[in-house]
Amino acid sequence: MIGRVVRRLRGEKGVTQQALAARLGISASYLNLIEHDQRAVTAAVLIKLTQVLGVDVAALSGNTERALETSLREVFSDAAIGADSVPDAELQALTSAAPNAARAVLALYRAWRVAREDSAGLALPSGRRLLLPTEEARDFFHDRANHFPALESFAEALCREMGAQPAEMNHAIAERLRGRHGVRVAVGPLEGALRRFEPASRTLALSESLPRESRGFQMAFQLMLLEGRDTVDALAEATTPDAAALIRLGLLNYAAGALLMPYAPYAAAARALRHDVDALASRFGVSFEQAAHRLCTLQREGARGLPFFFLRVDLAGNVDKRFSAAGFPFARFGGSCPKWVVHQAFTTPGSLRVQHAELPDGARFLCFARAVIGHGAAWGEPPPLHVIAMGCDAAHAPELVYADGLDLKHQPVGIGLSCRLCERSDCRSRAFPPLEHRLKLDPNEDAASPWRFEK
Repeated sequence: MIGRVVRRLRGEKGVTQQALAARLGISASYLNLIEHDQRAVTAAVLIKLTQVLGVDVAALSGNTERALETSLREVFSDAAIGADSVPDAELQALTSAAPNAARAVLALYRAWRVAREDSAGLALPSGRRLLLPTEEARDFFHDRANHFPALESFAEALCREMGAQPAEMNHAIAERLRGRHGVRVAVGPLEGALRRFEPASRTLALSESLPRESRGFQMAFQLMLLEGRDTVDALAEATTPDAAALIRLGLLNYAAGALLMPYAPYAAAARALRHDVDALASRFGVSFEQAAHRLCTLQREGARGLPFFFLRVDLAGNVDKRFSAAGFPFARFGGSCPKWVVHQAFTTPGSLRVQHAELPDGARFLCFARAVIGHGAAWGEPPPLHVIAMGCDAAHAPELVYADGLDLKHQPVGIGLSCRLCERSDCRSRAFPPLEHRLKLDPNEDAASPWRFEK
């Protein structure tokens, strides 16, 4: 798939095929064959491609194209739009020859789903229609690889100015708020909120129910809101006010994380600790979720961390955080595989679960997940429960502490993208049959799998 990746990157750089071929020292006809996947790329040409296009080798992996292709496959498998089955060859041709058109199809499908759900009566008791801009915000961060150099540079400069070590960061931030902005931090009962800034009294009130690491994050958020707002506003792009507000909040959260976990020290610690999330959380005084999420933002050119995917899901299966730098094909519009470790983690809250998983296309991932229990507001109210899940290509397993003692030569657990897109016929956990196949019903036989279908 490197051909279409080269073509996409060349288009993004605004370089003609003739000009790129000249800089690579090959003929334009040879480059044309490479871009159409009709010629292999030698190691020498591969190295030149990274230099000329200004990218790491990881950028040539084809993850962007695979993610787009997976999303399109999910769209065309939706029986509600009345589309016939689209062969994989046509999907590949569309994403390769017309990636912008493919993204437009996804945007139209998303808009159609919103319109369909809205017309079906998703209304509040007040009569106001509920239209969530979350998909636009998710795409904003995904399209930028969840990495923002301007915020990283701003946070690094601020860290150098404060001169604090990770263990002292909370105190340094509180002193910065007090000394530079006249803001007093007060911890105590706070009804209906976890953080509240009162401009008139210059008081930042934090709820006493917040653990220490969350208090530090809220102070970092407030400091970035006061000092980094212009940088955030310059980055935020959205089509609706609600989406813009979501993106700004997301960027401020990103900036707060970059302040508490500066890029270079955190990347070095991640390598030294072999990506042990608990150890990273302890060293930088942050929560398990904050440490895990930060690992997914280490995408700096020339100093990339391991490509991880990240997911946060609740008991009902709702995904409110999702990002993949590892090429893991998340289902955008439906549930995920019940055999995936993400769902198993709910059965053992607080314990980290590890899984060597294989997708139907043969791609293997080392996945790990933990169910994290939040704080209930009062006695009798169930505390929030989320699973934080991460993973990377199994080829990187030796660089993760979670692979220790795991037999990667053993047959991995076969999982699918979602039941409606999975063609595994022997799965006992299947919720319903794939949309592209006819059911195979026989009253004389009860199969082990809940659903049988013709392949």
